[in-house]
Amino acid sequence: MTVEVAYALAALLCYGFGDCIYKRAANAGLAADYFLMGQSWFFCPAIIAYAWTTETLAFGPPALWGGVAGLIVLIGFYNYSRSLRTGAVSVIAPVFRLNFLVTAALAIGWLHEPLTTRKFIGFLLALMAGWLLLGGPLRRDGLDPAAVRRSLVQVLVATAATGAANFCYKLGLADGATPETMLAAQAVVFSALVTAMTYATHRALRPPRGFAAHSGPAALVLIAAFLFLLHGLKHGEASVVVPIAQMGFVVAAVFGVVFFDEAWTARKLAGLCAASVALIVLALG
Repeated sequence: MTVEVAYALAALLCYGFGDCIYKRAANAGLAADYFLMGQSWFFCPAIIAYAWTTETLAFGPPALWGGVAGLIVLIGFYNYSRSLRTGAVSVIAPVFRLNFLVTAALAIGWLHEPLTTRKFIGFLLALMAGWLLLGGPLRRDGLDPAAVRRSLVQVLVATAATGAANFCYKLGLADGATPETMLAAQAVVFSALVTAMTYATHRALRPPRGFAAHSGPAALVLIAAFLFLLHGLKHGEASVVVPIAQMGFVVAAVFGVVFFDEAWTARKLAGLCAASVALIVLALG
């Protein structure tokens, strides 16, 4: 196993756990903006402190890509968090994690990363997995169909935005930024924007009681996930590392059934099997 694949697999697990924390927060009725603001308040100082103590904090022009990623990630994660309020995590999370198709297309088209046969097969299997999962039940019974359709639009916006953000990471790393600096730059921009957005919406910055129980764990898990992803991108191709890392939806789908009472269906199972085979093919490629 190569070092970039090991990093990507570690990111996969962390992203999967993160998806479950997002769903738990949505089920608790925590508004997306408050949840993300709270997450940023934990995330930003923690990653800056980590980068400072490990002597990997070195802001420069390449780190600007991290700032751009912070803006795009806010768009992606805000829409993703809102989509989980009505959508099933075992469907929404897999669709969201297909953002790697956007990243891979940009990496192959812009950075001229090779499109090998194994990559092509892996991408086709991932697309098949997404189609199969979209054909399953997106919601639980009793929910407004219009709200469910809205959750699907939100997760598609989140998917496109996050795929573009992943590509920004690769550009910054290729220009010489450290993974920790990229993540710190992203955190500063994300935290400032989401705090301003929340204040503009609610005219207050007092988060609801108990938000830390969701935002704190989400921040810690995502710090680990992003660091693993960025270190993987530093060593390997974006069209390999990002697809593997984003397969965390397999973890989220299993947790969705076990802990959130979401039903297994033959189509959902087939979709997860296709995703798992895609993961194996990409890891070998």
